[in-house]
Amino acid sequence: MNPFSYARPSSVEEAIGQFRPDSRYIAGGTNLLDLMKENVTRPSQLIDITQLPLADIEETPEGGLRIGALVSNADLAWHPLVEARYPLLSQAILAGASPQLRNMATTGGNLLQRTRCYYFYDATTPCNKREPGTGCSARDGLNRIHAILGHSDACIAVHPSDMCVAMAALEAVVHVQGQRGERRIPMADFHRLPGHAPEQDNTLVDGELITAVELPPQDFSAHSCYLKLRDRASYAFALVSVAAALEMDGDSIRSARIAMGGVAHKPWRKKEAEAALIGKTADEAAFSAAADILLEGASGFEHNAFKIELGHRAIVRALTDAAKGAAQ
Repeated sequence: MNPFSYARPSSVEEAIGQFRPDSRYIAGGTNLLDLMKENVTRPSQLIDITQLPLADIEETPEGGLRIGALVSNADLAWHPLVEARYPLLSQAILAGASPQLRNMATTGGNLLQRTRCYYFYDATTPCNKREPGTGCSARDGLNRIHAILGHSDACIAVHPSDMCVAMAALEAVVHVQGQRGERRIPMADFHRLPGHAPEQDNTLVDGELITAVELPPQDFSAHSCYLKLRDRASYAFALVSVAAALEMDGDSIRSARIAMGGVAHKPWRKKEAEAALIGKTADEAAFSAAADILLEGASGFEHNAFKIELGHRAIVRALTDAAKGAAQ
């Protein structure tokens, strides 16, 4: 771990003013410190934001929720309004990590998790994400956990967050503030596919600080399911996960949301798959057709091609459970 300086601002404006290109904001540190220990990230300055007033959950005038960036994953998952109105989000968070990590990890930090790849975390191997232009060791290496959708020649890593998959399905909006002012970023636009610049995980610019995440008012509380398939039930990243939410009118689907994790560089969602469900009877045939659309263009590598069939079955199962109101 390289030497670094440490700052502890007392306001958002002060934190942004102290940022320089090789700085990093730190809150729970559950991902950043691992990256520093492995010499993957070598900041010259850490800016501790834990004293900033960003730890509240508030109702919005429209009936949604505004979640401060410093709300812990544990507090978010167990918050009465989240459990009542957005159980999909609560399910997803509780499927991730361990209780100890959820107590430390923050909402903003969860959004900023770096993509998961053995080679990215091994500083002795070539990795375009860590050192652009050096190559992707995973393409011809051990790639069982890697992407089947949205990958490029430069990178096949996957986004690791469970929370973000649910937030993608719920169409959350990320509030950020930087030297150029404030802006709102829809979850669909927050994370990037790798393309030719896999070192860029998201669309933030240097110095921008996540201040909150807003959940719009919705009517999916009675029919949602977060399904996570992994190698072990405790503290493992998803091989495939599905966040499914339905608004039902009897047996007919009025509206639908589906997002996948463990399959791409960002939470994977296609509105065409959701549109195909509207007006259909909630049955296996409709769910299978939606899965075909969502997985269109999927391609695997030597060790992960099984994820395509696994993903299809997971989508059908998650939608089936959501329609029944049988959350995982």
